[in-house]
Amino acid sequence: MSQPPGKRLQILQADITTLHVDAIVNAANSSLLGGGGVDGAIHRAAGPQLVEECRTVGGCPTGQARLTHGHRLPAGYVIHTVGPVWRGGGHGEDDLLLSCYRSVFAIVTARPDIHSIAFPSISTGVYGFPIARASRIALRAMLDFLQDNAYVEKVIACCYSSADRRT
Repeated sequence: MSQPPGKRLQILQADITTLHVDAIVNAANSSLLGGGGVDGAIHRAAGPQLVEECRTVGGCPTGQARLTHGHRLPAGYVIHTVGPVWRGGGHGEDDLLLSCYRSVFAIVTARPDIHSIAFPSISTGVYGFPIARASRIALRAMLDFLQDNAYVEKVIACCYSSADRRT
């Protein structure tokens, strides 16, 4: 029998590129060809094959997600999602961020080989989304998904800093 949703959700401070999970999520830009922050770290750790594969995907709109292989990462897959740029909160940013999580989970649902997944904090770096607000959206989306999907064994909210983890 599966653990309750709260037991399958972990919040930890770590380098997401080192986690041994089935998939990690990349807080990507719409080109999917790499950038700064977690996006650049994932691309560097995965090696040049990731950008080559991303070129074949054709980009990704804000609020959606795309799947690639993990290449040199311990994770078998990378699910790229493009979060919204914070513009004050009155431009649908919350809905777009929630759509990122739902799009990632739609891919997970379609892949029975993904039983564990790690997320970075989407849109809270250079995109400027307030971390406390983004955290509420992320954690609610994760718990809702786990409530309805018993086959996923672990969802990790992977924080870069101790301050982000405390939030």
